[in-house]
Amino acid sequence: MSQSKQLEELRARIDRADDELVSIFSERLKIAEEVAKIKGAENLPIVDTARERDVISRLTKEKDDVMAGNIKILYTTIFDLSRSHQAKLLHASSEVGAEISSALQNTPQLFPKSAVVACQGTEGANSTVACEKIFERPSIMYFNTFDGVFNAVDKNLCQYGILPIENSLHGSVTGIYELMSKYRFFIVQGVKLKINHVLLAKPGVKLSDIKKIYSHEQALAQCSDFLKNLKAAIEPCENTATAAKMIKESEANDAAAISSIQCAELYNLNVLSEDVQNSDNNYTRFICISKRLEIYPGARKVSLMITTPHRPGSLYQLIAKFASLGINLTKLESRPMPDKDFEFMFYFDLEVSVYDEAVFNLFSQLEGGNNKFMFLGCYTEL
Repeated sequence: MSQSKQLEELRARIDRADDELVSIFSERLKIAEEVAKIKGAENLPIVDTARERDVISRLTKEKDDVMAGNIKILYTTIFDLSRSHQAKLLHASSEVGAEISSALQNTPQLFPKSAVVACQGTEGANSTVACEKIFERPSIMYFNTFDGVFNAVDKNLCQYGILPIENSLHGSVTGIYELMSKYRFFIVQGVKLKINHVLLAKPGVKLSDIKKIYSHEQALAQCSDFLKNLKAAIEPCENTATAAKMIKESEANDAAAISSIQCAELYNLNVLSEDVQNSDNNYTRFICISKRLEIYPGARKVSLMITTPHRPGSLYQLIAKFASLGINLTKLESRPMPDKDFEFMFYFDLEVSVYDEAVFNLFSQLEGGNNKFMFLGCYTEL
């Protein structure tokens, strides 16, 4: 018998085995549905770790290490699918599902052109530029801190807030995620800005005169190569626009600010050096937050915050849920949870539509499972 013929027969046997596996797996899921009814009636948790451990122990008994490992991987996946199937039955409705449904029905067709918006910093900050890209005619209120922006939206002083969420060179602004969790707000729009830093000083001041440089700590980090060559003290401040304003108001003639070209014009300062950032690929993502969930037509970016149980494979099982629906993960980041040893909060950005019923059901399952789950919003990034 030729090898090609032999391979054809082996594949036929695999096909028959696959058919049997699918039939048996379908039967197993039907039994799991009956189990779910009992758990629901008796208010029992879906996850039964001891039961799962006993099943794997029984099935791997007297198997060699390689086969035992394969069986464990297989049944870990089967258990996860079974739990998801039971969760779908027991959590057909959920709070996040109701919020998403309401937002899809009640959000206007067009994003507002004008609104009262909270920004951190002062006139000329990058948040101002981001705000003016999102809104055509914003009325801006400035606050000293990120928490001040959230508090202004919370107290209805402003309808929206603009905040930096991530820089391409220095990663996420973690304090924003913590505040999103604290206030339970939503992201309704996003924008990505290219950041070009310049060194600004008063008219008549030369580069050789500079003994002190002010800027936001992230801007200073983004310009570290340039700063290495200057014999000047570094002074962090609230943001790049505040740094420029300080130079404008200062009587010193030996200080400069790393800021933007907009601030040079705004505060009548001279540009001593252009493009002082380490890389030209320097972008910052800004988000627009709201107390109310709003999902505008065409929105396909979803942000989530999820904690997973502290056990092997829990993150893999979560990612497998996304993979099974063909969801593209554009961001996955972990941060330790305050006051909890070895527990992490995971931040996800997904490319997906909440109009997809399977995705909608997945979010409801995640909320009803044993994870801490926060739906941060579905939005468009400009």
